[in-house]
Formats: sequence, structure tokens, C-alpha cells
Amino acid sequence: MDAVSRNLDQENMESDDRDGAVADLKTQLGEMQIGGGGDMLMDDYDVVDDKQDVAIITPDDSVEEADPLANDFEAMKARIQTPTPDLEIETETEHTWTIENWRALSKKERGPVFECGGHPWRILLFPFGNNVDHASLYLEQGHEEEEKAPDGWYACVQFTLVMWNKNDPSIYLHHSAQHRFNAEESDWGFTRFGDLRKLFMASWEDKGRPMIENETVNITAYVRIYKDPTGVLWHNFINYDSKKETGMVGLKNQGATCYLNSLLQSLYFTNAFRKAIYQIPTDHEVDRRNSAWALQRLFYLLQTDKDAVSTQELTVSFGWETKQIFEQQDVQELSRILMERMEKRMKGTEAENALANMFVGKMKTYISCINVDYESSRIEDFWDVQLNVSGNKCLDDSFKDYIQVETMDGENKYFAEGHGLQDARKGVIFESFPQVLHLQLKRFEYDIHRDAMMKVNDRYEFPEIWDASPYLSESADKSEPYIYQLHGVLVHSGDFNAGHYYAFLKPTADGHFYRFDDDRVTRATLKEALDDNFGGDYANLTNGNTGVRNPYTRTMSTKRSMSAYMLVYIRQSRQKDILLDVAEADTPAHLSRRLNEERAEKERIRKEQQEAHLYLPVDVIDDEGFTAYEGFDLTSTVWDLDPANPSNPKRYRVLRSQSVDDFLKTLASQRNAPPEHFRFWVMVNRQNKTVRPDQPITEGSLTMEGAFNKHGSREKSFRLWLEKADTFENGKPIWPEFAPQASSTAPILIFLKYFDVDLQRLLGVGHIYLKKSSKVSDMVPLIANTMGWSAQSSSRSVLSGKGSESTLVSPSRSVQSNASSENTLAPSSRSPTSDKSSTTLIGDTPSLPILALYEEIKHSMIEPMKPKSTLAQAEIQDGDIVCFQKVISDKETSALLSSGRYSDARDFYDYLLNRVSVCFSPKTVTDIDKEIFNLVLSRKTTYDQLAAKVADHLHVSASHIRFATIHSATQRPKQTVKPQMSIDLGSILRPHFGGFNNSNQRDDSLVYEVLEMSVTELESKKNLKVTLLSEGITKEETFDILVPKSGTINDLLRGLQKKAGLPDTVMDRMRILEVSQSKIHRELMEEASVVPIQEFATLYAEVIPDDEENAQDGDKAVYAFHFDKEPSRPHGVPFKFVLKPLERFEDTKERLKTRTGIKGKQFEKIRFCLVQRGKFSIPITLENDDILYDKAINADDFLGLDHVNKNRAGGVKGDSIFIR
Repeated sequence: MDAVSRNLDQENMESDDRDGAVADLKTQLGEMQIGGGGDMLMDDYDVVDDKQDVAIITPDDSVEEADPLANDFEAMKARIQTPTPDLEIETETEHTWTIENWRALSKKERGPVFECGGHPWRILLFPFGNNVDHASLYLEQGHEEEEKAPDGWYACVQFTLVMWNKNDPSIYLHHSAQHRFNAEESDWGFTRFGDLRKLFMASWEDKGRPMIENETVNITAYVRIYKDPTGVLWHNFINYDSKKETGMVGLKNQGATCYLNSLLQSLYFTNAFRKAIYQIPTDHEVDRRNSAWALQRLFYLLQTDKDAVSTQELTVSFGWETKQIFEQQDVQELSRILMERMEKRMKGTEAENALANMFVGKMKTYISCINVDYESSRIEDFWDVQLNVSGNKCLDDSFKDYIQVETMDGENKYFAEGHGLQDARKGVIFESFPQVLHLQLKRFEYDIHRDAMMKVNDRYEFPEIWDASPYLSESADKSEPYIYQLHGVLVHSGDFNAGHYYAFLKPTADGHFYRFDDDRVTRATLKEALDDNFGGDYANLTNGNTGVRNPYTRTMSTKRSMSAYMLVYIRQSRQKDILLDVAEADTPAHLSRRLNEERAEKERIRKEQQEAHLYLPVDVIDDEGFTAYEGFDLTSTVWDLDPANPSNPKRYRVLRSQSVDDFLKTLASQRNAPPEHFRFWVMVNRQNKTVRPDQPITEGSLTMEGAFNKHGSREKSFRLWLEKADTFENGKPIWPEFAPQASSTAPILIFLKYFDVDLQRLLGVGHIYLKKSSKVSDMVPLIANTMGWSAQSSSRSVLSGKGSESTLVSPSRSVQSNASSENTLAPSSRSPTSDKSSTTLIGDTPSLPILALYEEIKHSMIEPMKPKSTLAQAEIQDGDIVCFQKVISDKETSALLSSGRYSDARDFYDYLLNRVSVCFSPKTVTDIDKEIFNLVLSRKTTYDQLAAKVADHLHVSASHIRFATIHSATQRPKQTVKPQMSIDLGSILRPHFGGFNNSNQRDDSLVYEVLEMSVTELESKKNLKVTLLSEGITKEETFDILVPKSGTINDLLRGLQKKAGLPDTVMDRMRILEVSQSKIHRELMEEASVVPIQEFATLYAEVIPDDEENAQDGDKAVYAFHFDKEPSRPHGVPFKFVLKPLERFEDTKERLKTRTGIKGKQFEKIRFCLVQRGKFSIPITLENDDILYDKAINADDFLGLDHVNKNRAGGVKGDSIFIR
């Protein structure tokens, strides 16, 4: 804790050390020579002194006011304890404690208890310092330990502690502070109140006497308690609980989403809007990309959660990525787009038109003739109103400015149809205002002098209750009063480049305002919501300060940095409809059910994490999973735990203290079988990166933790294989009797896989046991029995024998030693269950198919097995996998290969090794559900095979399909794949450097395009992208045109005509412009060849404008381009413009409006310049009286249009919302 606030019960010094330090200090004080002087040394953060560094003298201050004496308590209080503005005093008092015999005091002293505000207080003194060489002085609440402060007690106290000479009250030292006292922070004050040496010096500040005289001094405490109107006055917000204090919760800031949080809270507390959002049917559209579902989810969490809510689900539904999360977007545009998106989702539901009825008003734009009875008008809807702040003092001033009438006369007369040119009045008037009125205050404007966007911090007042009727037309329906109540104030603090957003909202019509600042919600006063957000100059700057430091820009300013930028008013007569109660019954049932499930899952995960040290994760596979598995090893190589896949291991949370036998009983009960029928095998990681069973666990009494420590690997989970017995005697399972592994009689556990040539599948079929001395060929009859291929063969019975050295008992049968089968054991997985007395042995089997056997050593090593070799010679051990297949004829092999299938298990293993699921999406999406599909292919698939498989899926010709790779960041087509015999799918998805550029390329997806011609024919064409301009240069439509590589611009124009459906009359006036870096590079004549034009060139097609088509003698043309502040930062669509002799630039601008299609305020914000190539960095601003024709004398002079580039592109994905 710092020097101002300390927990005095947790002192840093050991008692012996402190006592020694106190004794030394007492000795020093006793030996101190009385005399000398010097200034008091204090930490600047400890001291609040009334002595100013700067003396402010006015002409009226002819006589300096004398300092009061310390025993004149009222005068002292008036001088040293100025009341805090805007706060109401609850009570105040002063108390004096006389201290005698200072050197005899203990290390910590408490003064007498006094009362203020109904609670006890006292002065706390460390006479020899609280670990410093200064006297330490604090104010402390006086509740004794046995009489603790009441629960929730606190007091907001402004206090001053004064130390003064009892004999000369003109000698004093004081410090002031303010603090919120509570049970946790029960004391507050000054660790460095006064330098001990100076307190005892003979003359205090040249007064001729010491401060502490004759070891006696007085200490007076001035205590003033303020009322706390909001409950958070001087709160440090440690462990602050918004839900507990206000009943509401905030929203978490993801990085720079405070503007979004303030808007969302405003919409949430517009209760009718929240209820309308709940009415959107989303029960079948629970998707992260569904913004309606995400908004419902957010509102429900705000309604029910105890902690601040994350907006991540909502921003994901907008399609926002990290870039958008850390950029502050335009709030007005975000609000409009969100409204439009929700209104679209409400169509056809019970909430249809709910938003329009709530937020939409009507305004009329009109031109009315003065001298004749003629008016042209248009009534439009509006969702919000943008109001000028600059030049206006209050809300009414802005509305008067908004509906200000412009007179059109002189050269600006209006042409009225049937009446000719007439004097007229032009303006806007409101026909109706909505129930909820959103007012956007234009706090950010372009400053032409600074050439930058700046924040307008001028004072701008808005009322709590406002009458909108003066701004309605005479014909408007005024039967219901247009009186509005302020509901919300959205605030920006900072400047254009840096700042913070928060909101003041009034959730109920007759309630209080609350401040919603990201994750914190606090009650606010009316002054905090209104007056403090008017902007303007700070009042009552003291101590010579020239301003207040902005916390976001760290600059000093005399103007407030926090000001309202959006106001929300609700029509008083409709408040009950807008602020209606939203009950649990109004929320969709599926919403609460889904979120309750999410909460339960979070609670389960939290509990699991807390108890994780008590449990051991155990992954179990069995024969059922193995027989359902298709792939390498016994299960997924990454031990995928997805429960939806029956072949995946099952994950169990097992108490570490539970025995192996108890866990086995649990699994047996799940399988409805006795536990004696099962046993565990430990799975181990082999050096060849496979995972196989190694040995059974025979000690069932071991704890799971003990077994894991004894047998487990370094994996985080205990991996086990569960074996089930198939052979029994007297109801008890018979397991193989193990001999040392070196013995030839040692049984070996072997897993079998079958490659089905017909079905093109590789599946597990079970396991068998064989002796080490058995031959590979001995597996064949066991395999046949397992597969049921011996149904037509003869068989004979043999008796089970015991005690014979060559007889072993398998899980399914016992086999007597004889010439043909003495080393064999029967299969355990799919063989018939034998009775207690006898089993069946496969004899002569002339109908068996010819089999080929392979050992699956590892993923990339599948080796054929020699039939005459023993298992020992083949180095077979427990857990090894043998794959078998039927041998087929050459004719069958050819048929399989011609159809792209596999005839050999090794080839199929190779396919599995190179298998990849590729997502194919169309270049132009028309029906996303039908046209996006996945195919499982081999990386070794050739280009022709790839095209054939995709064509087969789409039922089109393979020669007409073209592929392109996908950029991983933008998810857009990156590079076209050219058909080559030498490339395969692997090199397309993961190309080598120097091939297809593989940086930022997805390795699991391709874009396809079904062409109107074959890819071969397409190779003879050149693809050129042409943007067709209309409505000046404001409307753009882009087309991809295929022209012969040796073609001309005329071919390009014909292709454009066909694609765009343009008539011949338009094409006769069409031209093509080639543009480079947003400037016209050249005009392309019809006979010009397309050979020099690069495929990525920017081409614009436009109809030659009338000015240019009808140009007169003496007219000349100039190229024009747009730039942002500097000509080196061009943007937008350049154009060619005709200049006319003697034409003032004021008239030229009117033609520019027509030529560009840019009108209104957007056109007014443009600065027109002459940009000369010789002086490229110094554009010459054009004034109204300039004649551009005379200034543009060089052929390479440009007309420059300087305005902000608003077309910075953003990516789009999902249910995306992007703000420019």
C-alpha cells in the first residue's frame, strides 16, 4: 500500500527492529540542537496544501487577507477546507486532541473517539513515523474490534488534519484529503505529514518558536461527511458488483468495442426493441453467423447473467475479425445497418414492421414557388436525424438550422414545370417524429485549416424534456403531443484519434440515470448525464491551471473532452409502450434452454477443472471400436475422442484412488456382462509412432493411479484396450497361459484387418492368438473361420485336452496338438462360441479363397508376409496388425484400376496415407447448399482424375471445369490452376516454392468454375476485367470478358455488350480507359490490340458524355483524379473532363456535378486543385473566380479532387456487417 493509505495492522518492520528504530529516533530528538530552520519535505502525492505555487493578484486585492489562527475553528475551516462543488454536505465537525510528552509516546497512538454522522472517529498518530522519518498522521473510523462497523457501512469524508502550537496558534501545519471510508479501508491520511527534525526545530518557518514546544502540540481534525447520491462517490471499484449494486450488468470490451457496447445497451433498454428481437424465429437457425440469434442471446444474457457479458458471439456473427474488433467504427452507420438487418429478419413474423413503427419518422423535402401556386416535394422516411453542433448552442438551434429555408432567386431561380424560372423557397420540414427518436450530433467534422477531421468540443446543451412540435409542418397530425423525454446520452471522451465511449441511460420512465461504461454499471446524477456532457470550457480551474489533461491524448485542454454524440428521446405519450416490462415469458423458450445448457456445461467444466487433480483421464478402445475403424493402427492416430464416431476411444474420468477391478466392473455393467469376462491391456507408444497393446494388467487390486504410474507412458491419459473373453470353462473365462516371451510356446496377440476389394474398405475384424513357432500360413484357416468362409467346408470335432505341452487354450477354443494345427489358436472376435466340452477345428478346406497377407508395421510401411516363415522369424509381437485380402485375377485388377479403384491393399494403404478431404466451392455462389461439396481424394490424384471426379459429382464435362486455389486470409480465389500432366492434387494444395505460390493458401479447399467452353479453348483466350461506369462515375458494375489473345478492343467491347446486355445505340458511344494507380493511363482505340494489356490491368468502360461528344471548337480536355490530402495518395475512379474558354470555375463545378454524379454535401466537401506534373507535390487550390481553361496550359496538367477516401475495402463472410 502506498504512503497515503496503509493497512496499519500489517506493518513491514519486525517489532524488535522497529523498537530499536524508535529508540534511535528518540535519542536523536533528545540530542537535537534547538535552532536552525528549513522547509518541510513531503511527497507530492501525500500533500494537499492550501499554499499555492502561483499567487493570483487582481486589482481588487489591495490588502492581503491575514491567515486565520488555528484556534479560530470556523475561520480555519473556511480557509483550508473548501466544500466540493455539486455535493451536498450531510454533516461536519471538528475535534482537537492535545498531545503531551511527545518523546514518551509509544510507536502508535490513537486519540479520543469523537462522533460525526452518527459514527465514531479518531486520530491515529505514529509519533516517530510509520517506517519513515516523518510524523505519520491519519483519520481512522473508531469502531472497536468487538464493535465492528455495520455491514455495508461507508462514509464519504473530506477531512483536514492540522498540527498547531498550543501556545502560538499562528504556527500550524495542515494537509487535506478526501476518502471513502469502509470496513476494508478504515484509515486514510499522510505517512509523511511532517519532518520530525523540523517539527522540533527552535523556529518554525521563522516564527521564533518550534511547532512541538515543550513536547506538547495540538492536532485538530476537520471532518465533513458528504451525501452519496450515486452510491459510488470516490469508490475505488475494487470488488465492485454491478448486478448487486444496480441490478444490471455491463458488456465486456473486446479491444475497441466500447462504441458498440454503448449502442447495444441503448437498444437493450429500449424494451420494445428487445421484445421485437425476441420475436424473430431462430429456433432452427442457431448459428454463429446468425446475427439475429446472436443479438437475442446477448440480450438474454444481459437480462439474466450476474457478470458482464461478452459481445464476441455478436461480432463473430457480423463477420468481424481482429482488425474490425480493434477499429472504432461509425456508430450511426452500424446502427442503421443493424436495424436494416433485423427488420429484414422480421419480415413475415409477428414482429414485422415493429422497428419501423418504433424508430421511423417522416420528413418532407420541398421547393415551393413564391409568386405562383406550385410546389415540388418528396416525403421520405428517416431512422435518425443528423444535427450540426458547430455554430449551434443547443438542440433547438440545431433543429432551426436543419429546417432553415433557402431562397432560390436571381441566377439560382427554380424552373417550375409550366411556369418557367421562378423565385422559390427550398427546405426540409418534418411530417412526423418516431416514438423513439435517435439524434446523431455531428461532433466530428473536417477542419479545412488543419486539413484533418477534428472533434467539435463546443458547448452544446440539450434538455431532459423537449418539444418537437415547432419543427413539424402545418399539415402534420398534432392530435397527440410531441413532447419527448430524454432516455439516453451516448458519450465520447477524447478526440478524433483516441477516445472512449460510454452511455448514460434511464431504464425506467420515472427512475434514475445509470452510467454504462463497458463492464461497469453505476448510478448517475442528472447533472452527470446532462450538464457534464454538454462540452465547452471547464469551469472553476484553480491553482493557476490552464486546462485539464485529456486521459486519452495526454494533452492539456480548456475544453471538456467528454461530450454527447448521440441522444435518445422517447415520446412521453408512448413511454409505457416503449419501456414495457420484458418478462421471462417474452423470451424464446429455445433461447433460455440453450443458454441454460451452456451454463450447465460451463459449470461442469469448471467443476472438472477444480477436481482435475482427483481424477485420471482414461481412454479405452475395444473390439467393437476396432471393427468399426477404417484407417491406420487400432484407432485414430491422434486418438480422436469425438463420441459421435463409434470407432473412437471412449474417454472416462476415473478417480485416481479407484481400483482397476472397480473400473473394470463399471465398464462390464455398461456392456451387460460379468466383469470376469474382461481384462485390460496397456497401450504403449512404439518407436515407429504407433500405439499398440503391450501387456495385460494382472493386478486388479492396484489403484488406477498406481497402474498408470507402473504401466503408463508419458501421455496425459491412461490408454487401455479392453479384451473380452469368448471361451469359458465352468462359467469362467479361459485366458491364454503365458510363458516367457523368449519361449516358442509364448502366445502372441495379433489383430486382423481385411481389405475388401469390392467395397474398397479396410476394416478391423478381430484378434487371434498364435504361438511364436507358428507359421504365417497357419493364420489362413483362422482367418477363414473368422470371416465365415468355411461354411461349406467339412469339419470334425476334437476333445479339449489339458496338460499337454503343445496345447494352448484360446478365448474361443482349445486345440489339441497334432500335425496340422499344433501351433494354432482360434480367433477370438467373430468365431462361434464353443461349449465347455468340445470345440470345432477347421480341417481340409478346398473352398477357401487365396489370400495375400501383409504386416502393417507403420503408416508408411506395409510389408508382404512369407507363408513359410514362423512368427518369430517374421518378428511378430503382441499387438501387431496383419492385413489380408482376397487375391483377384488380372482381368478384375484391370477393371478396378480403370475405374480409379485399388486392387492391392498396399495401394489402398497409400491412398489412406495421402487421403485428404477437399472442399469445393463455386466461384460464383448461386445456391450455396447445392454447390459447395466435399470429396475425399488422394494427394496423388492427377489433374485429369481430379477434374473427372468433380465433373462426375456435378454431372458436367470434365473438360469444362477450371480450378483455383483459395487465399487463407480473404477466402477468395487466389490463383488459377493450369492443367498439366505432371501435377497432382498434393502439389496443387501444397505447392513447392516456385510452383503455385503457397503463401497464405488454404490446403483443404479449391474453387471451381464450370465454363461455357473447354479449358483448352479458354487457354487461347485472355480474361480482362472491365468496370462499366454509369450515373457519372458513381455507379460501377464489373464484368469478366474473354477475348482472343490476338484480339482487339473492339472484341472486348462486343464481349461487354453481350455480358451487360447493352443496346447498339449505347455501344456506338462507348470507350475503354486503361487506369493505373487511380489515374488515366491511356484511352484504348477500337482497333488497338489487347496483347499489351495485362490481365490484372484496371479497365473502365463509359459512355462518352454529352459535353465531350458535343465539344465546340476551342474546348479542350483534361484528365481528373481523386486524392486524399496528397496527390501521391490517389483513389477512386478518374475521368476525362472538357474545359471551356472563359468559364468561371464556379460554373465549371456545376458541370462537374453532372459529370461525376457526386451531389450535395459530398460534393461540397471536395477541394478542387490544379495538379501540375512539374510541381506534383504542390496542388494549386481553385477558387470560384478562377478560369481553369487558362490555368491548365500543359498537356500533362491534372484536375485534382481532394477528399477523404471512404472506400477502404473490408472482407465479407457469414452474416457480415462492415462499416466504412
